[in-house]
Amino acid sequence: MAVSSSNVLFKLFMFRQFRDNLTRKVNDFSQFTVDVIYDRRHGPVAEFLGSFLSVLSYLFSAVVQLRGYLYQHRILRNKPLGCLVVVVGNLTVGGTGKTPVVEKFARILTERGRKVAILSRGYKSKTEPLPSKLWRKLTHAEAHPPKIVSDGKTVLLDSEVAGDEPYMLARNLPGVVVLCDKDRVKAGSFAIRRFGCDTLILDDGFQYLPLKGRLNLLLIDKTNPFGNQHLLPRGILREPIKHLARASYIFLTKSDGTRDEVLLELIREHNPKAEIIECAHQPQYLQAIRGDKRLPLDYLQGRRIAVFSGIASPESFETMLRGYGAEIRYNQRFLDHHRFSRAEIQHVYTQAAEAQLDMIVTTEKDAVRLFEDMHSSIPVYFLRLEIDILSGEEDFEGAAARICLPRNVPAHIECVRSRPKNRSNK
Repeated sequence: MAVSSSNVLFKLFMFRQFRDNLTRKVNDFSQFTVDVIYDRRHGPVAEFLGSFLSVLSYLFSAVVQLRGYLYQHRILRNKPLGCLVVVVGNLTVGGTGKTPVVEKFARILTERGRKVAILSRGYKSKTEPLPSKLWRKLTHAEAHPPKIVSDGKTVLLDSEVAGDEPYMLARNLPGVVVLCDKDRVKAGSFAIRRFGCDTLILDDGFQYLPLKGRLNLLLIDKTNPFGNQHLLPRGILREPIKHLARASYIFLTKSDGTRDEVLLELIREHNPKAEIIECAHQPQYLQAIRGDKRLPLDYLQGRRIAVFSGIASPESFETMLRGYGAEIRYNQRFLDHHRFSRAEIQHVYTQAAEAQLDMIVTTEKDAVRLFEDMHSSIPVYFLRLEIDILSGEEDFEGAAARICLPRNVPAHIECVRSRPKNRSNK
């Protein structure tokens, strides 16, 4: 009996070792592929993989352009929902800083009397199981309603179910409805019918053509506008650069305020009319992941810290911390939207404790994926970022006013009847 139990334990141990090794190899290959896409790897293997991905890029480009042609010529039709629809998105994958922009606009429009709903596809959120989806289609059952992350009063779902960005937005925006569904037309109709929303913001919606947007806000990361200018999967472009033409406003994010004539010329070549607004993601403070404690940014000066992140551009985050005088003694990078395991987080906590570091710092997006029942002997904080306008507009109030007010209407006329009378229209 003892021998049998030992065999079972040994087999279980070997299975876990095999699973962990396989997971590690898959993650290593995924990271290698990302490095090839960003041209950070060189050598025969990288060149071979790059060539293979280039072939796939041509196929992807053909599909994207065919889809755009069908919508442009009304063979496939988009659907207006009879209210203000603001699309916020980009041409590339990765971090252009959409979430802070969406948050800023949603907050300002809500303050101006709009009833706002944010529609997200809920990237990396839990989806309906395939068998259930197939059975529903076979039986012609009614589609599931959108996931309600927030009804404007209460946050109803966590980050694992809703996805990182929708949960962050719901937590930071009381009074704003946040919904998740791949079918944004269905989600928009639901927001209007169920919550009486008159303004819909499509988070990461530039490629979502079935829902007609009145205003398309396109974000471009000024530090890496279009990568190597290849489409997925060889590059980071979701669609060709010429599709800049669809943008109503273009936001150059992560700007340092210097003028980039080459980038501006490229933008104007494809879109001579859109207004260009430069903005920066400005750090505000350090927020403890447990409790309400906040620290000023100058607290980082001379501190020995551990850093971990699962974002598209970890370099800019790390550079930001060093810019405030922090000394990064331990650094762990994960893939974008990586769902941390307990072992991975415990490893970070252990390394920071053994090195006797002053604090652990991560991003706000990563903080929502931490385990509430796991505690570190080293204080853990996330860096709070907000958007500031650098040029192209006085501030976000001015930009939001253009969206809130109908076109060709004098500025003194209120954009909605429900706006409180004691609020001035800036």
